[in-house]
Amino acid sequence: MGTIYGYVRVSTREQNEDRQMRALYKVRIPKQNIYVDRQSGKDFNRPMYLRLLKKMKPEDILYVKSIDRLGRNYDEILKQWSILTKEKKVDIVVLDMPLLDTRRGKDLMGTFLSDIVLQVLSFVAENEHKNIRQRQKEGIEAAMQRGVQFGRPQTPTPDNFRQVYERWLNKEISGEEAARLCNLARTTFYRRAKTQKDITMGV
Repeated sequence: MGTIYGYVRVSTREQNEDRQMRALYKVRIPKQNIYVDRQSGKDFNRPMYLRLLKKMKPEDILYVKSIDRLGRNYDEILKQWSILTKEKKVDIVVLDMPLLDTRRGKDLMGTFLSDIVLQVLSFVAENEHKNIRQRQKEGIEAAMQRGVQFGRPQTPTPDNFRQVYERWLNKEISGEEAARLCNLARTTFYRRAKTQKDITMGV
């Protein structure tokens, strides 16, 4: 029997990997054999995954919590699965899906069933990712329609803005001077000036 490894991926540096780590500890994978990437799953340019791939040898075993830890793109998941099992000749165990355990059913029928399950789950993982993004987009659009503001809070308009704006409009002062008098960044002043112009013109 070879060495056992675990792989963890979280989408961003803010996301917590504790859930995946606990699952790997439960099957007694040594901490030093667990490789963690905190990057997007849209590609496989991940330093820890690549390091793990280089380190593994035939008969080693790789554990992951769920199939989408290998990626959320259907073709890429299948490609990496093939690299691991056929080129590297390691076994893969997906803890959330006992059917995806290449140590079992190494006969033709077992391999056939495993491949079918893998393709179905890879397809589901990719579509779930697309559905999440679509729901996020719809949620943001609905919130914007309700008047919810996203991004940084807008700097309050200074009390002297209208007076300074009129002087700038009449070319009495430059935009840089106007921004300084209003204690605003120059780009912010120009943006507010455009809004003020639109209001004045009834746009």
